[in-house]
Amino acid sequence: MQITVNGESKSILEALSVETLLANLGVDPKKVAVERNLEIVPKTKFETTLLQDGDRLEVVHFIGGGDGDLVSEALEVAGRRFNSRLLVGTGKYKDFEETADAIAASGAEIVTVAVRRVNIADPSQPMLIDFVDPAKYTFLPNTAGCFTAQDAVRTLRLAREAGGWDLVKLEVLGDDKTLYPNVTETLDAAKQLVDEGFQVMVYTNDDPIMAKKLEDIGCCAIMPLAAPIGSGLGIQNPVHIRLIIEQSSVPVLVDAGVGTASDAAIAMELGCDGVLMNTAIAQAKDPIAMAEAMKLAIQAGRLAYEAGRMPKKLYADPSSPLAGLI
Repeated sequence: MQITVNGESKSILEALSVETLLANLGVDPKKVAVERNLEIVPKTKFETTLLQDGDRLEVVHFIGGGDGDLVSEALEVAGRRFNSRLLVGTGKYKDFEETADAIAASGAEIVTVAVRRVNIADPSQPMLIDFVDPAKYTFLPNTAGCFTAQDAVRTLRLAREAGGWDLVKLEVLGDDKTLYPNVTETLDAAKQLVDEGFQVMVYTNDDPIMAKKLEDIGCCAIMPLAAPIGSGLGIQNPVHIRLIIEQSSVPVLVDAGVGTASDAAIAMELGCDGVLMNTAIAQAKDPIAMAEAMKLAIQAGRLAYEAGRMPKKLYADPSSPLAGLI
């Protein structure tokens, strides 16, 4: 019989079960999800699902793309509370060791992970899950690289099967140059995912109207871009970000475009509930030091927002009283 696994044709002599096939490939079934002919195979059915001639399988895992004493002003998303308001990605680091060290330095509790095919030619290669413990961190599967609603929904169904997580980050891109969101496809995907019981944190543009539509659909967090993904340009449209914050009853987190610590602080001073970043840390000259800087910037920005800044004035106002001046 001929089957296709992750795009590669393979010959098998008998009707193997999914579990036996994974064993033959040297893949740990606990770390992967399997799709057979576009249908998820539950882990509980790996042993009893027999392969047939012509089957097409996708075997995927998570790649780089905690509980504690909760503070009173914790970030709350979909009924879950987190001490840190900094969310970090896991891509672009030189290796998994640096990824793990940067995440630890950032203090983040939520980390985004991409869903990609398992390397069946060399299943012994290390996986992110071997370095970043999902028992310590909340994995946030995302749809990085998806350009249609169909691909995004399919990806997150596999992610839920692989790890059991229903809190996910949705992004559907419009093109590979700007990586701006395709808002119509994003709306379609969001509707499907919410209907299927996912808790959807959604990447979108900085349009208050679109943000409101996504919230009304049932998304649990709105994530407007500050600037194009990976650009490091910082907050380009603070007015629209502020409008989204003022109208939203769900958390608003800046996603994409942060370049340095001051950008993160500005986002928090605007009233954002958190910031998600990857490139700003991973591509810094010293990612570990930058991760710590971002942690402190998030904390400082949030504290400044809660303290309430002084009003801006057109003219000077002396700090020392003039009465009694010699």
